[in-house]
Amino acid sequence: MSNESIFSKITAHAKEYGYIFQSSEIYDGLSAVYDYGQYGAQLKKNIRDTWWKSMTQFHDNIVGIDAAIFMHPTTWKASGHVDNFSDPMIDNKDSQKRYRVDHLIEAHASNLSPEEGNKLIADMEALLAKDDFAGIKQLIDSNKIKCQTSGTCNWTDVRQFNLMFQTEFGAVSSDNPEDNIVYLRPETAQGIFVNFLNVQKTGRMKIPFGIAQTGKAFRNEIVARQFIFRMREFEQMEMQFFVRPGTELEWYAYWKEARMKWHQQLGIPAEKLRYHDHQKLAHYANAALDIEFEFPFGWKELEGIHSRTDYDLSRHQEFSKKKMQYFDNDLNSEGKPYGNYIPYVVETSVGLDRLVLTILSLAFKEEEVPTAEEGKTDIRTYLSIPPSIAPIKLAVLPLVKKEGLPEIAKSIVDDCRTSFHCQYDEKDSIGKRYRRQDAIGTPFCATIDHQSKEDQMVTIRHRDSLVQERIPISSVRTYINDKIRF
Repeated sequence: MSNESIFSKITAHAKEYGYIFQSSEIYDGLSAVYDYGQYGAQLKKNIRDTWWKSMTQFHDNIVGIDAAIFMHPTTWKASGHVDNFSDPMIDNKDSQKRYRVDHLIEAHASNLSPEEGNKLIADMEALLAKDDFAGIKQLIDSNKIKCQTSGTCNWTDVRQFNLMFQTEFGAVSSDNPEDNIVYLRPETAQGIFVNFLNVQKTGRMKIPFGIAQTGKAFRNEIVARQFIFRMREFEQMEMQFFVRPGTELEWYAYWKEARMKWHQQLGIPAEKLRYHDHQKLAHYANAALDIEFEFPFGWKELEGIHSRTDYDLSRHQEFSKKKMQYFDNDLNSEGKPYGNYIPYVVETSVGLDRLVLTILSLAFKEEEVPTAEEGKTDIRTYLSIPPSIAPIKLAVLPLVKKEGLPEIAKSIVDDCRTSFHCQYDEKDSIGKRYRRQDAIGTPFCATIDHQSKEDQMVTIRHRDSLVQERIPISSVRTYINDKIRF
């Protein structure tokens, strides 16, 4: 089965089983905007909570904040987003379709031989590094790269398009319309930087320390595609780690390893992850890499790790006229004078929606299983989501809807729901209920049968192995808790 076919099945399954819906679907939807259904929202929350716990609970020197989406517009002037947050785009004059030039050229390169494709990508990256848009246009023309819709090579010049959404703030109009302009934040990092001193002073934080945040960000992506991989409204999980100048590359190496280890602990196989060092560094960075995952549509960025130097705090000090310096008492203990300095920053930034897509891509399974009819088989479709983050941990299923079995089942649900999400289901045959829970991704089912009334035991069915075992009713909560521990 092709990767494209697998990805189509994953997106269809996500809708059919309550994970992800097209936003405003009854009105034909919005492009690259999605809603999370009942199971998708819980999966997303479980991943977010796991990240938050790993950052703020397992580290003595990392705390979390929740900054507002709206920020003073000068914030984005200082950060460089107003002037520099843009992508080079090109339009096809016949189809009126707009492309990001790197996506357009990469798609063309994928149809060439490896040697030719790699050379084309290398030429593109060299031109983009110099912001040589005329050279990029010539590269597209000389390679006869066609529009996917019109099939023609009738292109405009390459231009930059700013990706920030802007709106008006307040109800009172002004003579100067720019007075009321604010932006929907394109990243969550700036909310951390502008609160650096507030957190440092109120938390009595000592360098090195980190500030973590999760939250929505918004980018007016011209070319948004691949389901929830690239959206216009998405959620980030970021941590900015403030360090003494001169130590940033040591911490960069530390977080590079720590973040890779975390993804593997989440259940992502090591062979599906890799580092990709940036050849062209952002203007604020002295080192940068991506942790990439092999999606069905290829290797793509999952998390970025950047050594941002002192760029952000220095810029906010310049524009706000407020000192963003840290007084380091510990310098004297090393025989050096007490010092004020602007800290350097190492950033880890992972897309929560991309992590959801990663988990769904890994979890989607189809296998041939025998049926009750001799010689016949059927296809079992299930989501092998790691138990620690599965939306529903346990489904409790009475074999029949009478003879006291529902009462036993509901007592198990009442006992377990204080510890984890569980679901009671009595509709349809037990086989159909198993299949439904498999498709949802529930790792364990507890079946109550007539023997349960006599021996106070239930049958636990394991989603992935299909192994069944009998355990005491009184042990169900403890048993599941042990299995779902991260």
